[in-house]
Amino acid sequence: MTLDLPVGGGFIHTLVIKIFNGKVGLPSTTTIEANNKMESAAAILNINWQCRQTWQSASYNTVWCLIGCSIGDIGTIAIFDVYNIAWPTSSIMALAIMNGLLTSIVLETFILCRQMTFTLAMKTALGMSLISMIAMELAMNLTDIAITGGAKITPVALPIMLLAGFLTPLPYNYWRLKALGKACH
Repeated sequence: MTLDLPVGGGFIHTLVIKIFNGKVGLPSTTTIEANNKMESAAAILNINWQCRQTWQSASYNTVWCLIGCSIGDIGTIAIFDVYNIAWPTSSIMALAIMNGLLTSIVLETFILCRQMTFTLAMKTALGMSLISMIAMELAMNLTDIAITGGAKITPVALPIMLLAGFLTPLPYNYWRLKALGKACH
């Protein structure tokens, strides 16, 4: 059995004729809206990745996020390490990630309170990009496990963890700032 399809655009031509002759239904409004959204998404992804000012702003924002996340994350791991608390590595890391997210939000709220009311500062801090913070936390913790074999803070692991935590969300923070005009801080 062979399937004979017209070659060289003939298939598209035949399909267009069938649509206009009523043999194939026209696209629904929902389909057109979905196509428009896909075109908008493609336009948002097509940004200039060479803008030095945006890289500087994204880097500045990422450093503040790194400071906030690191306080809770590294503090949690250090407490378990110093006091030899016997928990599974995955449980320590999960708690470290949660504490990192919380300290980042608290730090951001504290910083923003100098510029706005507490309620607005809290709303702004809660509106930060959780995608960026979670990516940062995962990068730091996976790097720690890769270097130390568990949940341990060592002089060798710490700078590499921080570098991984900084570099991982940086392109996303750049894109968010450039394409959407939104900073995580």
